[in-house]
Amino acid sequence: MSKIIIGLVGPIASGKGVTKKYLETKYGAKHCKFSTPLRDILIRLKIEISRDNIIDLSTMLRERYGQDLFSKVITSDASRLDADVVVVDGVRRLDDIEHLSTLPHFHLIKVDADPKVRYERLKIRNENIGDSEKSFAEFMEDHERETEATIPEVMERAEHSLINDGDLEDLYRQIDSLISKIG
Repeated sequence: MSKIIIGLVGPIASGKGVTKKYLETKYGAKHCKFSTPLRDILIRLKIEISRDNIIDLSTMLRERYGQDLFSKVITSDASRLDADVVVVDGVRRLDDIEHLSTLPHFHLIKVDADPKVRYERLKIRNENIGDSEKSFAEFMEDHERETEATIPEVMERAEHSLINDGDLEDLYRQIDSLISKIG
């Protein structure tokens, strides 16, 4: 099998992380995540890892060094990973896929779910400080933030879709079907 690079795009708590973990477990995938360099910087600087701080740092770095800064980094990382399947998590902007789409066997996959389902998942996973206390209105406001606002436009460019409104087995069946189709 040729190396497959899968970019995952979707709104907050749609199931991108679950999809990535399943691909790692079943297909031996390795991954890159757009937020990893940002989290690394915040940890190194001993600054709280919150959605606000990640967004602020991302905005500042992209304004200073170019909107495609992270696309260049992640494209390089993805192409160097030694695996048949590489998952790129956290695609958010058209600039993010500018360089990735030049890689052979790159596939953009959208992962989506009903907003109320996603809200409940966000509260349970509590990935960022304050997530478990958010109201549904605050959760929906987060979708208007600079880092989230362009996701629907990128989702329109996706070649394939995973609809994650059901249980894990349903999602896994969709992923397996997709891998057999593109692999």
